Amino acid sequence: TKSRGEELGALAGAKKAIVESTGGGAAALDQVSFVQLRAQSKVSASNFQVVRIIRGLARTHNSVDLSLLASRVAAKMHAGGPFDKVKAMISDMIGKLEDAAGADAQKKVYCDKQIAETTEKKEENTDGLEAITTKIDSATAKSAQLKEQLSVLQTEVSQLINTQAEMDKLRQEEKTTYEATKAELEQGLDGVKMALKILNDYYGGGSGSASGAAGGVIGLIEVVESDLSKSLAEITSEEESSAANYEETTNENSVDKATKEKDIEFKTKEAKELDKTASELKTDQSSVQEELDAVTEYFTRITGECSGKVESYEESARRRTAEIEGLKQALETLDSEPSLIQSRSSHRRARSALRGHPYRAALLAPVA
Repeated sequence: TKSRGEELGALAGAKKAIVESTGGGAAALDQVSFVQLRAQSKVSASNFQVVRIIRGLARTHNSVDLSLLASRVAAKMHAGGPFDKVKAMISDMIGKLEDAAGADAQKKVYCDKQIAETTEKKEENTDGLEAITTKIDSATAKSAQLKEQLSVLQTEVSQLINTQAEMDKLRQEEKTTYEATKAELEQGLDGVKMALKILNDYYGGGSGSASGAAGGVIGLIEVVESDLSKSLAEITSEEESSAANYEETTNENSVDKATKEKDIEFKTKEAKELDKTASELKTDQSSVQEELDAVTEYFTRITGECSGKVESYEESARRRTAEIEGLKQALETLDSEPSLIQSRSSHRRARSALRGHPYRAALLAPVA
């Protein structure tokens, strides 16, 4: 049996003979082999670069969608699928990310608008509630102050009424006493005067003309007359003075009472108006408080919806921009391989040229 070395030597010699006799066929074979290897190398490098970019994006941004895309692209390239389908897959993901970015931007505009309007409404209601509360407190305080003043005025009017009643009673008693005393004094004075007239007529006029005891009696009676007249004059003067003082005090009390009663009337009316105002303001206060509660509840909900996310809008926008730019880079990597496609075409043309060569099978067969 011939050795393997001898066999290989024979095959090499046969190949040399074919090369020498066919020339261009072997060169074509070598060219095909070189193009095929280079194309395969570029395909592998391109595939790896695109998949590497997408997987890097997936890891950087912790994206499940990009991780799935990387797996689908890797599978498609491994199966030798057309680049157009890979590009379509990447373009679809870019469109999806751009749509999501647009939705996020619209959401940001919506959230900013809602938060701004709700904040303004909340501040407006808070200020309104504080203003109403201040008015209620002011009206309540003024009403309470007026009611205290009314209590003092009513007490003073009551005291005036009682004082006037006591004055009326005392005045009446003084007048009754005066009239009784006056009547007695006048009656006594009339009797004394009558006695003097009788004695004077009898003795012939005056105490000076009477003699002895008669003159003494007449003189005594004249002293009694003088005392009675003096007493009558004194009680009359006292009565007139007392009556004048009573009238003056009564007038003063009447004016004071009327003033206080008028003040009571006005203050009572004002206090009632303040109480009414406070009551109406409390109704407004309840309405504003209900509105503020509703606005606060909505504010809490909208801020939670818009700001309660782990990732803010700015972070999301940066992430989506980076993802989109990364995918566009992957597309550019694919678009930068026209020579790869041309190499594949050259490979197919070379194989077609050898297809009619008489030694095609031998040329393409591997040497063991």
